[in-house]
This record gives sequence, C-alpha cells and structure tokens, in this order.
Amino acid sequence: MTSFSVRLLNAIAAEEPQLRAVSEQAAQAKPGDKWSKKQELGHLIDSSLNNRVRFVKAALEGKFDGPGYDGDGWVDLAGYAEAPWVRLIDHWKMSNESLAVLLNRIPKERMSASCIIGGAPPVTLEFVIEDYILHMQHHLDHILAREKITTYPGAAIGF
Repeated sequence: MTSFSVRLLNAIAAEEPQLRAVSEQAAQAKPGDKWSKKQELGHLIDSSLNNRVRFVKAALEGKFDGPGYDGDGWVDLAGYAEAPWVRLIDHWKMSNESLAVLLNRIPKERMSASCIIGGAPPVTLEFVIEDYILHMQHHLDHILAREKITTYPGAAIGF
C-alpha cells in the first residue's frame, strides 16, 4: 500500500468512531452563518467525489485541468442539512475507503502529473492528494471541535 492509502485508511479508522459519538442533534446544530456538522461532513463527501475525478484523470491522462468547487452550492443542493447523520458518516467512510483503493493503484510516475484546479497555478498530482488528506483532516478537526486544526496548502492557492 502507498503511504497515501495508509494515511487515508488510518484517518478513517481513527475518526469514524468519534464522528459516530456525535449526536444527531449536535450534528444538526447550525452555528450562526456557518455550516452545521452535517453540512461540513457533506462538504467532505463532495470533496472526495471531486478529487476522485481529479486523481483518475491525472493518473490516466497525465494531467488534469478542471473546475474548482462551489462548496456552498454543492452542500445546499445535496441537502446534507436534512440527511441522517449516520448516513452521512457511512457515505464519507465508503467514499474514502474507495479513494484509498484508487490511491494505491496510481502509478508512481503519474504522481508528477500537472493539475490545474479552477485556474489556480499548476501543482502535481502528489500535491493534490496530500492537500486532499490534509483538507479532510482540517474539516474533521473542526467538526470534532479540536483545539488544534490541521492546515492544508490548497487553501492558500485557492482550491
């Protein structure tokens, strides 16, 4: 297994029980104009789907040049705020387990494939994968109200 696959599977194993410990009521609470925990986990589901396309296209075609992501629009349209919390956790877990399989199958030579996301400067596929894992951890830290929130490099370049 690649280190990315292992990191993703380890994160799932560590975070899933903690997510399941959050009550439906706590997951639904919306703090002011920010996303609820349900909406934020839904955002991570969307991120896994968007990044799956990026990873596959870069691995198969040697490059990716595609759109960014309208987080608020996707989260709203998907109706995550009304979805059962346990269903969102299950979806998040399954989509990331599937990504771990995919990451393990990407040829090493494709990790240097150029990726342009939403017109941001080009980065490598390896950077996009690393950013995806850190982005996921950033939001999980926030959902689980941790004191230390993981940072991720993609935030600084606009995707």
